Amino acid sequence: MNNLEKYKDKVYRIIGAAMTVHTELGGGLLEPIYNEALHLELLDRGIENEPEKTLNCCYKGHKLEKYYRMDIVAEDIIIELKATDDILPEHRLQLFNYMRLTKMPIGLLLNFGIKSMYGERYYYDPITNECHLLDKSLNVLTLKACFAGIETDEKTHYRPIPVCWRSQCPAHAAGIVAT
Repeated sequence: MNNLEKYKDKVYRIIGAAMTVHTELGGGLLEPIYNEALHLELLDRGIENEPEKTLNCCYKGHKLEKYYRMDIVAEDIIIELKATDDILPEHRLQLFNYMRLTKMPIGLLLNFGIKSMYGERYYYDPITNECHLLDKSLNVLTLKACFAGIETDEKTHYRPIPVCWRSQCPAHAAGIVAT
């Protein structure tokens, strides 16, 4: 498994920047507003990043005309932004797909759409091709642990099955999910 210790400071700084953006703008705005504001805040903090980074896709050796556009990439950390009432399983899947396609080790899923900013940290394991929830100290949580509102399918590990929401979520109750 990759050494996640080297990402602690950068993840902390990125989440701090996101909290500043949320404090300045509040909740309820459109995602592109938060995207541009976070891009600028990261630059102000000396964190190089690329907003709206294109991720080309291929099929059997052919480059497809269709592509993904990742919200923000800061070196080898993918930052996926949302402005919704709650993070849904399909939001996590979107980030997981980006992580699996790029092989980038860290993904942050940040939601600006509620009163207080909410975020989740994930690690991509290239050996197993799985994404794992991380706690605030970047410790990998087990697959059997609640995936902050989803439980993974035993065969694929990235097809979510809804099992609980924040009030009943063991990850939230234990304080291991970023808030």
